[in-house]
Amino acid sequence: MKPQVIIIGRPNVGKSTLFNRLVGKKLALVDDQPGVTRDRRMGDADIAGMAFTIVDTAGWEDDDPETLPGRMRKQTEVSLEGADAALFVIDARAGLTPLDEEIGRWLRGQSVPVVLVANKAEGRAGEGGVLESYSLGLGEPIAISAEHGEGVADLFGALWPIIGAKAEASETAAEFALSEGEEAPLGPLKLAIVGRPNAGKSTLINRLLGEDRLLTGPEAGITRDSIAVDWQWTDPKSGDVRDVRLIDTAGMRKKRNVVEKLEKLSVADARRAVDFAEVVVLLLDATQGLEHQDLKIADMVLQEGRALMVAINKWDVAEDPSKLFNGIRHALDEGLAQVRGLPLFAVSAKTGKGLEDLLRAAFELRESWSKRVPTAALNRWFDDALEANPPPAPGGKRIKLRYITQAGTRPPRFVVFGTRLDMLPKSYERYLVNGIRKNLGFDAVPVRVVLKSPKNPYAKD
Repeated sequence: MKPQVIIIGRPNVGKSTLFNRLVGKKLALVDDQPGVTRDRRMGDADIAGMAFTIVDTAGWEDDDPETLPGRMRKQTEVSLEGADAALFVIDARAGLTPLDEEIGRWLRGQSVPVVLVANKAEGRAGEGGVLESYSLGLGEPIAISAEHGEGVADLFGALWPIIGAKAEASETAAEFALSEGEEAPLGPLKLAIVGRPNAGKSTLINRLLGEDRLLTGPEAGITRDSIAVDWQWTDPKSGDVRDVRLIDTAGMRKKRNVVEKLEKLSVADARRAVDFAEVVVLLLDATQGLEHQDLKIADMVLQEGRALMVAINKWDVAEDPSKLFNGIRHALDEGLAQVRGLPLFAVSAKTGKGLEDLLRAAFELRESWSKRVPTAALNRWFDDALEANPPPAPGGKRIKLRYITQAGTRPPRFVVFGTRLDMLPKSYERYLVNGIRKNLGFDAVPVRVVLKSPKNPYAKD
């Protein structure tokens, strides 16, 4: 395993900017206001060939443990367990604050090696803060500018004596595995949880993990960044151990209600998380039922070509459960006519009800989403479909559908070849899509069908 390095500091000192700099991507949300980051976010960092896992954390605040900032601080404290090093970030331009001194005292009492990082140190404005930070008793500060990339080489020099040997060992192990000719294992199931605010997305993931990994509470909209957590699930029925990457996302409200810049960034981040997912769980609140916004989220997921399933959370407090389930089933089939029969589950993040069935179905859905049909079997079905329902002949002109091929998977994409396909009604296209889904084992998976006619060599360009 690669060494793990934790970024710690009070709010708005540039922790997420440093995280983005080290992973080489804008993964963490960054804004001028303090307290943007609330959950731990992990990323793969590399400085001059030294590879390690970097962990961004919420800003350390001195608040009551029961408040949201207090719970965020608890998450940060927990993140230090098992870490190989900590980067304690201060704002060189603002100078030391009493909160910086409190964090410094706490870190001195921990067993994890600490590298003191004076961020925003570019120019003369940061010189005083860099010199002042010596008083923290954590050694020589590393002056950097996370925003401009200055000082990263010095950061390498400070981290190498702490994690260099472990970084080299993990790289050697990876090279040995490749030299032995081992096949790379299949990737983990990328499972994103989406829905409106306060549906219980983070609580559900915590229940699966068996720990309070993500920040939760009665307040709506706690999650801002899309947080990915790698996890291994043991199927109690088969005993198989399977890799899962769980992705928590920010709640998606109606577009007209999203006015603040930070919430807009959070929703955009959630949409990107859907793009990288394989299977998406739309989580509903049993106390609120299915709303139009839920259908809009579901349609967005299907438009992106992701495999979709729906879970009704808070089932332990649902009123008239049977009526609720059947009502949501009917509304989904009516509102998402392009994909009838979406997998629907009743779950409780609080008690764990239905979560094993949900995960098992998610793996099965990914198999359908990734399935490839042999060309011979595909064209046998195609011939039968044309015989059962021949294409129309608008204006007496016959439409010829010659053959079909599968162009890709994830989502499954098919190309139909023929002539006069520009005259083929949309209803017949839906007939083909529904037939593919029903007869070829794609169930509720979004299916793409493209019509392609041979180019007429006598037609004028």
